[in-house]
Amino acid sequence: MAAAGLLFMVVSAAPAEARKYPKIFGSIELFSAKTTRFPKWLGMLDRFQGGTKLCESATCTTKGWKEFITDLQGKDLATQLREVNRAFNGHRYILDINNWGEEDYWATPYQFLKKHGDCEDYAISKYFTLKALGVPIEDMRVVALRDLNLNLGHAVLVVYVGDQPMMLDNQIASVVPANSVKHYNPVFSINEAGWWLHRR
Repeated sequence: MAAAGLLFMVVSAAPAEARKYPKIFGSIELFSAKTTRFPKWLGMLDRFQGGTKLCESATCTTKGWKEFITDLQGKDLATQLREVNRAFNGHRYILDINNWGEEDYWATPYQFLKKHGDCEDYAISKYFTLKALGVPIEDMRVVALRDLNLNLGHAVLVVYVGDQPMMLDNQIASVVPANSVKHYNPVFSINEAGWWLHRR
């Protein structure tokens, strides 16, 4: 994720909603339902929700999507998380500037299936695959963060399994408890219900 995109923040957030989730990476969370300040997220949602009619082209495909979801239907959540993480981590990492001619472009799963992508594209594809498998959107967030070891922006998917936030990361082969990773500093997280500002 481009540093400019990662640091694209606002401070007009309200206290977190009534339902309590475990903290991500030990941060304080401020919730807002207003996602209008995240045009890349909203643009990706519009393209994805636009359907599959235009998705057999040089930049988009649905090939294998439904079959993959069908194969995982009815499996336990741990298996679904593991297999979704494994399958999408098998795609190549490609910078947005090389894929799209932009420093920070948020691709849909169909675009990722065709052209691969960078960190937030992995996280987005995993999010929508798990959503299609029945995981509630309230239990998932795409988290934009700072990798303190590399001093770079990064993005992962966090899925809440009971009281445990589990992390699906294109840099880690297995699904791990998010809070076991100490060198990630969350900046914001987002799903279709809203977004959270994270502070230490």
